[in-house]
Amino acid sequence: MSDDPVAGSILGAAVKRTEDPRFITGAATYVGDMHRPGEVWMVPVRSQVPHGVVTGIDSTGASSVPGFVGCFTSADLPGRMPIDFGDQPEFTRAPLISGEVVRFVGDIVAVVVAETEQGAVDAAHEVWIDIDPLPPVPDVATALAAGAPLLFPEHGSNVIKHGGLPPAPDALDGADEIVRLRVVHQRVAAVPLETNNALAIPDGDQLEIWMGTQAVHDARNDLSTALGIDRERIRVRVPDMGGGFGAKIATYREHAICAALALKLGRPVRWNERRTENLVAMTHGRAQMHHIELGASKDGSITGLRMSVVQDVGGWPVFGADLPKFTQRMAAGPYHIPRLDFSWQSVMTTTTPVHAYRGAGRPEATVTLERALDVMAARLGIDPIDIRRRNFLAPESFPVVTATGERYDTGEYDKALDLALSKIDYEGLRAEQAARRQSGHRRQLGIGVATYVEVTAPGGRKDWGAVEVHADGSATVSSGSVSHGHGHETTFVQIAAQVLGIEAGRIGFIQADTGTVTRGGGTMGSRSLQMVGSAVLRSSREVVDRARRLVAAAFEAAEEDITLGVEGRLGVAGVPDASLSWSEVHALAVAAGEDLRVEDVYLQTHPTVPFGTHISVVEVDTETGDVGLLRHIACDDAGVIVNRVILDGQIHGGVAQGIGQALFEQVQFDAGANPLTTNLTSYLLPTAGGLPLFEVDHTITPSFENPLGVKGVGEAGTIGSTPAVLNAVLDAIRPFGVDHLDMPLSPGRVWSALRSAPGPAGMLA
Repeated sequence: MSDDPVAGSILGAAVKRTEDPRFITGAATYVGDMHRPGEVWMVPVRSQVPHGVVTGIDSTGASSVPGFVGCFTSADLPGRMPIDFGDQPEFTRAPLISGEVVRFVGDIVAVVVAETEQGAVDAAHEVWIDIDPLPPVPDVATALAAGAPLLFPEHGSNVIKHGGLPPAPDALDGADEIVRLRVVHQRVAAVPLETNNALAIPDGDQLEIWMGTQAVHDARNDLSTALGIDRERIRVRVPDMGGGFGAKIATYREHAICAALALKLGRPVRWNERRTENLVAMTHGRAQMHHIELGASKDGSITGLRMSVVQDVGGWPVFGADLPKFTQRMAAGPYHIPRLDFSWQSVMTTTTPVHAYRGAGRPEATVTLERALDVMAARLGIDPIDIRRRNFLAPESFPVVTATGERYDTGEYDKALDLALSKIDYEGLRAEQAARRQSGHRRQLGIGVATYVEVTAPGGRKDWGAVEVHADGSATVSSGSVSHGHGHETTFVQIAAQVLGIEAGRIGFIQADTGTVTRGGGTMGSRSLQMVGSAVLRSSREVVDRARRLVAAAFEAAEEDITLGVEGRLGVAGVPDASLSWSEVHALAVAAGEDLRVEDVYLQTHPTVPFGTHISVVEVDTETGDVGLLRHIACDDAGVIVNRVILDGQIHGGVAQGIGQALFEQVQFDAGANPLTTNLTSYLLPTAGGLPLFEVDHTITPSFENPLGVKGVGEAGTIGSTPAVLNAVLDAIRPFGVDHLDMPLSPGRVWSALRSAPGPAGMLA
């Protein structure tokens, strides 16, 4: 067999997703579809005050609601959640229930349990909480001001963490031009179709919990810490799951409370988050503010960069405190930047905690750098395409270590840019743009380009996969990651089917169950195909090698003479009658006291660094500020393509979310830290009706970091699309004197900018 898993195989083909029929027909099973005899429902009682001291809880009214089981407070459930990031002070670990101080609207103060969901909701409304307000801290500016209220007085500061690269005071020396920008990356909500949930089922001192999580083994370990019980007593399982986008990497306090109550009551306990709860209590993403100074020579060559980042962490510090580290890693983008100065700090506010959201720190770096580069191009009179080409890292320099210390494996950035440009008539669009500007057309045209890199598998570059052939000749693939829309069920089976020569329809798939999956790192950081896919590939090859040894012994032939035929039969090369089916090989294994099951843990030494170019074409109505997205071209390079359908689907979803951040989405709080975007009429999302058909293509630059040659792609669309759209809108209105606008570029924001601009639109005010 060839060592190349792609050569002559179905890998790279556009294989339809095998899991889709159950989703399309409504046959999928989610946590909300599951029921157990004797189950009860829990509903958290949440603080309506962003910051304050809890002085009293009265559940008298709740106890009169039919089906009321109990109201539980921190005195009943005193545990704390585990440390979520390195160097986290012990006292900042969130309690299961906040019994002393609340730190954001939505903080949990009590939990009501009732026989029915509606009963629990009604009873929760009857619980009265007395809170003595403390001064709110609605944003990082307030948090950093002299004399600001402290969320944790014992810490002595609202800065929970800080870091950066070694100072480079000469970063901007020798620059002919320096661009200085303040770029705000607004808070966004993950808004998965399926909100957070759990079903905890006790069995003596054992606990089974079904929940929506991106990492079942991490969730098990988190619950073990929170509940103070051995992890072997806990089995975490995920049925079908409706999206996560990073927010479901976290194990939530509600999950731990649900589990604790099931053990306490000896009954199954269910929890299902309502949409308003989800927007208030599920962790948010982004929430960074950047100051960038970009230096360049007159010909557009970058001479140096200085960037500082302030991260809003929210009321309880979780993984969001470490997000600036990922922004730092990608601060150089795909460019040669000889000197780079980077510093950051993570700051607590009395708002919803911040965690990972699709891209997790990398989109933020890209948006800021691509905005600064566009402004620099305009200042120097250089085309945005040309300034990027001039600064690309050369293909022959790879692997290369950038000024941030990040190692890039492979890259041919010109190829992706050229492919994107081949999809449009760039010169024609520029000519049309010039004509519209000259005529004062109401709808101005904008063309935005963004070239990006991102680090995939940035950490935890180890994961597990297993392959087993059964007595009937079928097989099973097991995965350490958790598919929740990614197509793992198709992709991993596709890999095994190619190596084993067994039809994909005869290969089962197991995932997301700590009771049957030995170990797993979970689904995050665009890592699954690199780690689990490689483990499945190696496991499949080892199964074939075992089978070859068995068949060789049976036919008294040399192992190297045993081949795997196209029909999945193993036999002696050149001897048609000397071959066995997988079922017959399995019988040989049993007779020899062996099996045809192989587990593998794949450890990838370095991250991979995919890249790409996105181009957006927009119209901006100068009378209303409305932005119309005409075209979006995405040309991404994620190494070897295993399944084009799934690859394109990941890009489609990522592009939609990136456009959402650029144009629509923003979590907002008022000056008192009260949330203003608590439903889907105030928190705006892109819809299919408002988006063009995405034009997606790929270049292929294989990685040498794994045997598949793949890089991650789950977050790429989100990283390339946002700056492309942002640059396109600002390209359209630049002649009016608008140098930069913060996202989202809503009609109101664009309209206001045009009417206050020094250019022609200002005369319309």
